[in-house]
Amino acid sequence: MKKVTIGFAMCGSYCTFAKALDQLEILVRQGYDIIPIMSENAYSIDTRFGKCKDIADRVEKITGKKIIHTIKEAEPIGPKKMCDLILIAPCTGNTLAKMTNGITDTCVTMAAKSHLRILRPVLVTLATNDALGATAKNIGFMLNRKNIYFVPLQQDDYEKKPNSLVADFTLIPKAVEYALEHKQLQPVLL
Repeated sequence: MKKVTIGFAMCGSYCTFAKALDQLEILVRQGYDIIPIMSENAYSIDTRFGKCKDIADRVEKITGKKIIHTIKEAEPIGPKKMCDLILIAPCTGNTLAKMTNGITDTCVTMAAKSHLRILRPVLVTLATNDALGATAKNIGFMLNRKNIYFVPLQQDDYEKKPNSLVADFTLIPKAVEYALEHKQLQPVLL
């Protein structure tokens, strides 16, 4: 049986990196072959949540592979059929908007576009403060798009951030199983 390969793509929702890396470790332990992908910003910007070099080093240690972090490196993902699934964890509202509108100006959007053109699934782990605001229309559009699936979402702080939704990162392994079968894990909204 062929080992399943996941392109694990990270965007700049820096506050969720720890959750994403925990799930990356779980996926590796479950036997998935992981190709790490980081947006140019996720790969190169230090934040209060950590130094970019430390995060990149941890990703490469977990996966045993060099990170794809340029558009040029991401473009062959589809044509070479490098992945069975692209998992974007975390996916920002900005990246989701770009995907909704066909904008391919980062390595993560290129990886998704390249992968979708060969009709393979993309799993979105959304984390955005405006999900129930400006990003809502993009979520609705993408929920109806072929081969796009979402890790179930919930409000993370409905009093202080009433428009914010964050995926339940602990559901990533189950959502991966479903997306590989071209199914949406339900319920989408927790």
